[in-house]
Amino acid sequence: MRLVTIRDGGFGAVLEADGRDRFVALPGTVEQTLADEAALESARDLIARTDTLTLPVLDPAALLAPVRPGKIVCIGYNYRHHVPDGADPTADDPEFPDVFLKSPNVLIGPADSVRLPAVPADVDYEGEIALVIGRRAKNVLLASAMDHVAGYTLFNDVTARDWQRRTSQWALGKSFDTFGPLGPWIVTSDAVADPHDLLVEVVRDGVVTVSQSTSTMVFSMAFLVHHLSQVMTLDPGDIISTGSPQKLATVQDAHTPLAPGDAVTIRVAGIGELTTSFSD
Repeated sequence: MRLVTIRDGGFGAVLEADGRDRFVALPGTVEQTLADEAALESARDLIARTDTLTLPVLDPAALLAPVRPGKIVCIGYNYRHHVPDGADPTADDPEFPDVFLKSPNVLIGPADSVRLPAVPADVDYEGEIALVIGRRAKNVLLASAMDHVAGYTLFNDVTARDWQRRTSQWALGKSFDTFGPLGPWIVTSDAVADPHDLLVEVVRDGVVTVSQSTSTMVFSMAFLVHHLSQVMTLDPGDIISTGSPQKLATVQDAHTPLAPGDAVTIRVAGIGELTTSFSD
């Protein structure tokens, strides 16, 4: 099931059934629904029992970011580099993940443009899978950590590299207004059989720049929830953006900053596509 927040102020659940998408309105916000398993089951049951449901036009322009997270927690290096045959791919794994926060002003919806800063900035993109918390998580065990994840969405961790490199703290380079496209919806956890067997692809202006499986993650999604919950309480609607795969070597060698008119698409089969345009 997919959960959406509609631009006109509504909330909804979408389920593919009988070869078509069906839609039901939710009585509360997506965050409230995620926190209430009975509400999720009620939406599924209503969809299953009703044949006359109509689906609003869910083109990205009709949608806002699916949740308004209280915390946007991001992970730095979390996908292994390619290594030669016979080499140990885990040899350079760090002991703990790099963790940073993006401020709430970054958040935009799936059809909104990223506004490039008026100040000089080397703006880059990072296509990522984001976990959406459904049940409050505090000091959770690794074995049960994924029980607190309600679903998955896509996140573009837009970054001003030059501002990021100015200090040892990344906050300013990560937190320009609009630097956090999220969406287009949340796919509930039950719809993703194995989150560590997903291909993350990123396309910039028609060219594939990233293509890597979540099986190459350094820190599992369960570990991230477990690890973070030792420090902060994760509340329903919070997101953990799980890190960006490595850009292809030819792309890294030919890096150019994003410019007005550019577009970046993140796509993950089973979760969806998030296309973001960039403007001045």
